[in-house]
Amino acid sequence: MMKQIAKTLILLSLLLLTSVAQALPTLLHNIKGYSINDGKLVQFDALLFEDNTVIAIGNKDKLATRAGFSISIDGQGKTLLPGLIDAHGHLLGLGNELEQINLRGVSSLEQAISMVAQYADANPKKQWLTGGGWNQVLWQDKQFPNKSDLDKINSDRPIWLSRIDGHAGWANSQALELAGITENTPDPQGGKIYRDKNGKPTGILIDTAMALIEQKIPQPSALEIESALDRAFEHLVKLGITSVHDAGISFATYKVLLKMADKNQIPIRVYAMLAGSDPNIDAMLKLGKVDHPFLKIQSVKLYSDGALGSRGAALIEPYSDDGDNSGLLFHSDKDLMSLVNKVAQYDFQINIHAIGDLGNRQVLNSFATLNEQDSIENARHRIEHAQLVALEDISRFAELNIIASMQPTHATSDMNMAEDRVGSERIKGAYAWRKMLDNNVLIAAGSDFPVELANPFHGLFSAVTRQDHNHLPKNGWYPEEKLSLEEALKAFTIDAAYAGFWEKQIGSLEPGKKADFILIDRDIFADQKELWQTKTLQTWLAGKQVF
Repeated sequence: MMKQIAKTLILLSLLLLTSVAQALPTLLHNIKGYSINDGKLVQFDALLFEDNTVIAIGNKDKLATRAGFSISIDGQGKTLLPGLIDAHGHLLGLGNELEQINLRGVSSLEQAISMVAQYADANPKKQWLTGGGWNQVLWQDKQFPNKSDLDKINSDRPIWLSRIDGHAGWANSQALELAGITENTPDPQGGKIYRDKNGKPTGILIDTAMALIEQKIPQPSALEIESALDRAFEHLVKLGITSVHDAGISFATYKVLLKMADKNQIPIRVYAMLAGSDPNIDAMLKLGKVDHPFLKIQSVKLYSDGALGSRGAALIEPYSDDGDNSGLLFHSDKDLMSLVNKVAQYDFQINIHAIGDLGNRQVLNSFATLNEQDSIENARHRIEHAQLVALEDISRFAELNIIASMQPTHATSDMNMAEDRVGSERIKGAYAWRKMLDNNVLIAAGSDFPVELANPFHGLFSAVTRQDHNHLPKNGWYPEEKLSLEEALKAFTIDAAYAGFWEKQIGSLEPGKKADFILIDRDIFADQKELWQTKTLQTWLAGKQVF
């Protein structure tokens, strides 16, 4: 009996010591620290934090005298950065990509067909075969595939594969049949059904036409959504991403995220945009803003146009490589303005996808009208992507206080086709990061995962080099648009935090802010040649090591 009491006392003592230790200030030293504080790059060799909050950064010896007795951690000379923020990604899409057919980087139609066939054989119980990531630009003939290619694999089960940009889809005949798509089906507003010379659907659907099939796919259960989100969270934490802006969540995902937040099951900070196209958007808006330490909801994602790769981006003049096509606007000016006004009534931030120069102009015009009705100076409305902007429209971003939410890897992924699409003159306003900064436009940087890989160091590398990972082109693609590493890091940290109304808590390592930081395997400011190869060694969130 006495032995049992002794064991219990020892256990209680250990628990007490542990709780005291957790409350003590922690001094992380012997580091190469970098943070953008008050708009400038600062360097430090020690970080002092307590519980989930930064106390100070600076010199080890000076910080040690401030903390009394503290936990001491040797950073072993590693580089420390604030937790990186991805200002535009798709959590459920990423989780699904990790579980479904993944055709990212596939270099031929034949290889794509082979991979789909292998997945079909390995998953005989799946009712639908779904996935995506294909990019016909990487294939030899660069032509869209056909339903007949998928029919050879399986004509009994529907197959649906989205393009890498998420703005086109490839279906087999069974999927088209279930969706009721025939030669008599009209193109929906903002969408297109590709047809052969006889008028029959080829299996390629663009933008809003994709919904004709997607609405037939069985909706995932709440448990399946949670599983996919968990997969995405785990993936992002390992990459050094401590916060993400989820660009358009459905009502189903909204409910799951709220439940996970209530149970403290969200491991990174999520700034979620409500999907403006969701049938339950009015109900979500009426429920109001959400402000949880790890979940913030106060914005809506809308669309103006499609994507450049699938020629769905809306252009002022026709495509240079398709003279009869100017892309697609999802809404008339009047209808988009109606959506903008509805969201503004609830005091939610408005974030609108716009890629083509016409799409961006339409959005800027809508924000200008909104500004005339009710000042949007502090609303922090955003244009998501802002990929191709007419040169005369770039200055309007700052004039209207619009944030440019841009993804650096889009430039290096698209440089093999972008100029073909828009020609040598319009390309001057494409992926124009330098022109944006020179016009005092705030850039919030992200990746648009799973369209692109989520690795933030790929984005930083693209921003400062405008090269692929083989260092091509030699001096960078339109190198005059490069950012400095300090500017790029700012876009992936404090400016991304500002774009999500979180700049007072995260985005930099300053006293009173959350202790979100990462340790990486190299000093990125010393050598940027292989920046994209940077590995995250540790991820800390709210003062706790989570990876």
